[in-house]
Amino acid sequence: MKILLNCNLPFALAHGGQQIQIERTLAGLAANGVTAEPLRWWDDQQTGDIIHYFGRMPAGQIELARQKGMRVVMAELLTGPGSRSPRQLRVQKIITQAVKRLAPGSFAAPFNWDSYKLADAQVALTPWEAHLMIYLFGAPPERVHVVANGVEDAFLQSTPAPRGPWLVCTATIAGRKRVLELAQAAVLARTPVWIIGRAYADSDPYARAFVHLARQQPELVRYEGGINDRVRLAEIYRQARGFVLLSTMESLSLSALEAAACECPLLLSDLPWARCTFAATAKYCPVNQPAAATAAVLREFYDAAPTLAPPPKPADWVQIGRELKTIYESILRTDR
Repeated sequence: MKILLNCNLPFALAHGGQQIQIERTLAGLAANGVTAEPLRWWDDQQTGDIIHYFGRMPAGQIELARQKGMRVVMAELLTGPGSRSPRQLRVQKIITQAVKRLAPGSFAAPFNWDSYKLADAQVALTPWEAHLMIYLFGAPPERVHVVANGVEDAFLQSTPAPRGPWLVCTATIAGRKRVLELAQAAVLARTPVWIIGRAYADSDPYARAFVHLARQQPELVRYEGGINDRVRLAEIYRQARGFVLLSTMESLSLSALEAAACECPLLLSDLPWARCTFAATAKYCPVNQPAAATAAVLREFYDAAPTLAPPPKPADWVQIGRELKTIYESILRTDR
């Protein structure tokens, strides 16, 4: 069994969780004796049994893979749909069905909605995403599997340490992560927060506004860029008073899982991915409320954090690789 991993976003263009997810998936599969490698689009001699596509694989490419005798596992991050309200999701489904029924096939084809029915299996990070794959895109329920992200040993095996005064947020400096809004709320609430991460581009106006605020309020907003050393990052989580992520959209935050592995109390945006992953073991903040209201929630979390029970520890990547291996073996045994 040989697995070819592919994705639709080059790592060099946008660093972040998906890059870590793919790299660690490769390592987790190798630890379980599975031969896996990136799909080399330029290599017409490359062979494989399954393409594991991180994203929505174009329907035409799925058909071509079938002609080559390869199966397809599709793992799209439903970050946008997964953060919408039930009403917005109903409207999206109605529009999708109307377009498929009334518009010319050439108009609907680029959306690749049929990919969900053509793929041999779907991998969702959360039960909520699995529901959306079935509800919005008509994925056959028996082909949808929930496999969460794993966490590296650097976090799972980290040593407990006395917790300091800083709340920590590990996120890309971008609008949907709301790090600027978090920093503004921290200033209002007088709760020190340490932001760890990088912008996609230093010229981004949102990132520049955040850096400007951090320079104005160094006693409350700490910012020194990103940290690539995973052991050092685990130490920071262990010493943090709590972890905060107030993004408007997420699929399943790797940063939140890493913080949970380090037994760090969590304050997350009140979105379905967070609720179905952490349930009552995290605290939640409404999305897109006024800064003063966010500051009040932040202050309450800051005061309560030392007494909060730690969230449950996530799985490691070896376990994730084992779960994926089971799915691969299953679809290879199943007739189309």
